Amino acid sequence: MILVGINDKVEPGIERIVGVDAQPTIDQIVSGCSTMLDPPWEPTFFNVPLDDGSGRSVVVVRVDADVAPRPVLVKLRAPIRLSGRNATADRNRLLQLAREEPSARVLPMGQNVMSPNLERDNEGKATADFILRTGINLPMGEAGAWRPLSERTVAALAQALDDSAFPSALRNLGNGAIDYATGFRQLGHNRARKARLVWQATGRPADKTHLVEAVVSVDLPEPYGSAATSPVASVTIDIIARVCQYAEGRGQEGWTHRYPVPDLAVLFDGLLKTAVDPKVIAEIARIADIDTVLVPQPRELHLVADRQIKELLPSHGLREIPGAGASAGGVFRANPALNLRSDTDRQEQVDDWLRQLGLDAGLTGMESLVESYRATAPTPM
Repeated sequence: MILVGINDKVEPGIERIVGVDAQPTIDQIVSGCSTMLDPPWEPTFFNVPLDDGSGRSVVVVRVDADVAPRPVLVKLRAPIRLSGRNATADRNRLLQLAREEPSARVLPMGQNVMSPNLERDNEGKATADFILRTGINLPMGEAGAWRPLSERTVAALAQALDDSAFPSALRNLGNGAIDYATGFRQLGHNRARKARLVWQATGRPADKTHLVEAVVSVDLPEPYGSAATSPVASVTIDIIARVCQYAEGRGQEGWTHRYPVPDLAVLFDGLLKTAVDPKVIAEIARIADIDTVLVPQPRELHLVADRQIKELLPSHGLREIPGAGASAGGVFRANPALNLRSDTDRQEQVDDWLRQLGLDAGLTGMESLVESYRATAPTPM
């Protein structure tokens, strides 16, 4: 670990933790890694905001030797540690580095999430307005790599999800049409190394249409994989919304529904807040048998809709760009410099995603709508 924003040596009475501007600092480090390293490679960054209101942060640079390529040359040389001193690798050491296998505890892939598909009925029509998906990939501890899922641990994860910001954000998406909701419980394909926790909401308890549904899937790797392959677990969070289809299918009682921008903001915030909730992270780490610090933040969000995005959004305040074309979804990347555990950083990420949603849909005016919403929304603590 390398900490940027902390003085190594200071005089008595001088503050050691001074912080830096996170994004410019990360950009500078990434640029240096790209130009000085062969092959170009960059470490992992974590942003820890200071609580003094200065807007500065301590940037944590995590250099994982098990993830980095072998060898990495710095200005065409391979620096190594030799008997407590810095040295340059000779030809034999370079060959040894090139032949080394990564550790079995390494996470060999990034935080990419597979794009979801909308379910379709027998006539080929989508059964939902849209589906949102985010998730994380994480390494496995020694015990987590072979033992089956614990019923108590899965139940504890379901309880942590119920106690999180997720249920209220999902209810809010129903825009007053939800009368009944279940808690998170196991439903569908569950196995010794796969847990599927589902939350469902309906207009009435007897309704068969789930207006809003959330599915949290935990997939552990099978224990009989190759020893040279690092075991990787995945946690996927899906949100399926059907409020528009529900409204359109109510006959004379039906209405034309659109998803208000404030409701989407609450949904995005609730989703991200749940993904970094300490209780949720603790249960995920317990399942994988790893330390909580190794549970990453989600880095992308997928959206797939059954119609053009502009048809899901209210027309008030949004204007179509002539000739912009159609869009029925997108991939939203998270800013790695933001700490999603921070309310202000998470708000910034949500606002970025909303602006991207509008622009990708070929619409202008989303920026003003977001600013208007933030002007009246409660200020993050």
